[in-house]
Amino acid sequence: MASLLIDIGNTRLKWGIYEQARPGARLLAHGAVVLEDIDHLWDLSWKSLPERPTDMLGCVVAGEAIKRRVEEQLMSGWALAPRWVSASAHAAGVVNGYEHPQRLGADRWAAIVGARQHVLSRHPEDPPPTVAVMVGTAVTVDAIDAGGRFLGGLILPGFGLMYRALESGTAGLKVPTGEVHSFPRNTSDALMSGGTDAIAGAIERMMRRLRQHTGREPHLVMSGGAVSRLAHIDTLPAVVVENLIFEGLLSLAVDAIKE
Repeated sequence: MASLLIDIGNTRLKWGIYEQARPGARLLAHGAVVLEDIDHLWDLSWKSLPERPTDMLGCVVAGEAIKRRVEEQLMSGWALAPRWVSASAHAAGVVNGYEHPQRLGADRWAAIVGARQHVLSRHPEDPPPTVAVMVGTAVTVDAIDAGGRFLGGLILPGFGLMYRALESGTAGLKVPTGEVHSFPRNTSDALMSGGTDAIAGAIERMMRRLRQHTGREPHLVMSGGAVSRLAHIDTLPAVVVENLIFEGLLSLAVDAIKE
């Protein structure tokens, strides 16, 4: 009863095969390909897998063309009917407070659900409010209150987008290779430190707002391909969850079965 989960982002497709579709299930295999290699996904990653999945659930932000190319390989390789998540007004114990709930990105919704379930698993009797952060091509910083209501959140450029914008829009500034310092003294370090502080500052501000709104100390959950760039910041006492979107998809899969 293995379950295939897929997260198609802006630059990569991430996949994981879990023992079954439930939170906490054992991860059997996983991988990722850049979107430029999407047509070779079956040959590169899936063809040689020892475990054949019996169901699939995914989220996609990369567009219909990419999604269709993945669906074709699912059908031709495993005859597996694809199922794609979209945001709803409520699911898996989370109430979606977005102005138009269905317009919330599917990957963002899965990450919010995953963060809420992560906190519930550790504090089942009295879950704290939560800030869920995904650090990828874009960065999302989302607030969830103690009752499981998604209050809203931020979207800002990720590290790569910020640095490329500076490189293309200014004279003489290049993508940095420097390090993060409190008081940078060269241009490369200044760029690297500026990008890190911009993202960390957004997270710290959201933590402060949620603390003021709820009267409680929020729990910070972070994930994403570039999250390691924030790991050294001691003012962000975060729990890093490697596969937060997959954890959310597992919870959404169980919720869909119940319905």
